[in-house]
Amino acid sequence: MKKAQKVSAPARKTPGRNGYRYRQQYGIVVVLPDEAAQAKAYERLKRAGFDKLRVVTV
Repeated sequence: MKKAQKVSAPARKTPGRNGYRYRQQYGIVVVLPDEAAQAKAYERLKRAGFDKLRVVTV
């Protein structure tokens, strides 16, 4: 039986239709109960060395 080969998208060297060059990124969304918990989590992650943090409120 043959092993399935992983197929990845070809590297895009030219910009997309809107002119933006996309690059793959990874992230995690954490839902917290309130703003205080959000601030605490942000500071904890910052102290842990994460420098590309984004804070959102939806």
